[in-house]
Amino acid sequence: MPLPTFSADADAAWAQLRAHGRTLAGVRLHELFAADPLRFERLHLDACGLLLDYSKARIDNRALELLLDLAAAARLETWIEALFSGAEVNSTERRAALHPALRRFDSEAFPGPANDVMPAVRAVRERLTAFAETVRAGRWTGCTGRPIEQVVNIGIGGSDLGPRMVCTALEAWGGWAGRVHFVANVDATELSLVLAGLDPAVTLFVVTSKTFTTQETLCNARSAKDWLIAGCGDRPAVVARHMVAVTGSPGRAIEFGADPGNIFEMWDWVGGRYSLWSAVGLPILLALGSEYYAELLAGAHAIDEHFRHAPPAANMPVLLALVGLWHGSVLGAESHAILPYDFALRVLPAYLQQLEMESNGKRVRRDGRSVDYPTCPVVWGGPGNNGQHAFFQLLHQGGRLVSSDFLVAAHGQRPLPGHDDAVVANALAQSEALMRGRTLAEARAELIARGLDEAQAEALAPHRVLPGNQPSNTLLFERLTPAVLGALLALYEHKVFVQSVCWGINPFDQWGVELGKELAGVLLAEIEGAVPAGNHDASTTALVQRVRSWRASTEA
Repeated sequence: MPLPTFSADADAAWAQLRAHGRTLAGVRLHELFAADPLRFERLHLDACGLLLDYSKARIDNRALELLLDLAAAARLETWIEALFSGAEVNSTERRAALHPALRRFDSEAFPGPANDVMPAVRAVRERLTAFAETVRAGRWTGCTGRPIEQVVNIGIGGSDLGPRMVCTALEAWGGWAGRVHFVANVDATELSLVLAGLDPAVTLFVVTSKTFTTQETLCNARSAKDWLIAGCGDRPAVVARHMVAVTGSPGRAIEFGADPGNIFEMWDWVGGRYSLWSAVGLPILLALGSEYYAELLAGAHAIDEHFRHAPPAANMPVLLALVGLWHGSVLGAESHAILPYDFALRVLPAYLQQLEMESNGKRVRRDGRSVDYPTCPVVWGGPGNNGQHAFFQLLHQGGRLVSSDFLVAAHGQRPLPGHDDAVVANALAQSEALMRGRTLAEARAELIARGLDEAQAEALAPHRVLPGNQPSNTLLFERLTPAVLGALLALYEHKVFVQSVCWGINPFDQWGVELGKELAGVLLAEIEGAVPAGNHDASTTALVQRVRSWRASTEA
């Protein structure tokens, strides 16, 4: 199907949004609540086990109308259908983005009878499931005949962050807590720390790289291979029994030493940051088992269906995206904090950094024109309770507009008396405090009520003023189950897509990382001394020479 162009209507909608944003510059959130007792009722939505409360967003009825007008002008509903019908939504690489296919279990052709990918998806999923259940049941043995007990995933970017985040978040499920480990950084420290507690005779490595040329992954994989041989002996079965590969380039994996029967396929229509649902998710399947893994996929599929069929005004990914556009592109919030009040989600901020900033960290539209408004904000964050004693100070009194997402579980995964109540109370208190703040008069009155005289209160009160008016969303769920996590991740995936449509950019490529990769390949040879120092800037040349000098003196 032909893809819509970014029209003059969309440009006009952006102009209207910016104009209305200026009229709201002095409006206070607590005033909006005071003027509308039904604000929460109007500005929240339940879907697929998630409650999205966006009533603490700094929007009014007119802003929401204009945001929905922008979505219509950008032809969002046509773009959603294009995504699900297999159109080349990744326009710069001439590819579809069919990751929703990976969480389907029905027998229907997808995206359609003429380009059905489901037979291949089902075939790989069946192989993955059979392999994972064999390992989990103790029937897959290492080269010494002992069952595999530990798994190490070696990958980077999407081949690491997605599986790492899910396995961390759902560690309480599946009965394999603490058995699945992750190595991404080429700094030997991470690999060394993971291997220090493992026995090579019972360790399985999953090496994941779409091209099987990723520098960091291959460096770690070679070191892991050496570790296996040193621990088990240079036996023919060492690599075959202790290393499996997930890749779109099986020939290179075989050259590395992988057994052809232990290679699991991934496709070019799955972007790295959307790949945890593919064979890249093998560590998840090993950690959870097939039943809980299916629930994870089902939760994501439920959001897919909601996203595809719900009208924009009642569509959770659409609303989450539009609120984010308003805060960032209109009001000027340059950063967005992810604040999970569920410690199981502690890796989620890092995962969403890649999902959002690698997808939408761009300044050029699909048609080659530069955008004239800010696109993706800086995404950051950490566990909320910890953050209250660290970076929340800046949110409350730092003078910067920062939007936030609070992710709150009513029940923790490992409940202890009093803990869940304290977590929820702190989450709700912080979102309320960021919204309300504290005025100078309130600060002065509180100090006097504590027994300070008027002079002392007058001196101290300015330090206790909190401007408030910091916008936030709250995503509330009963408990972080596999299905809820699947829904949460698909929600953010589709949020990214909606924002890309409204900005007119392609969220599925990542050309910005390529130059650094190219230069790293050149510099690696120079640092190793294989070639003379090249034609770099004075800083880079001097730093290469200093590293080579230090290493030469150490070797001497």
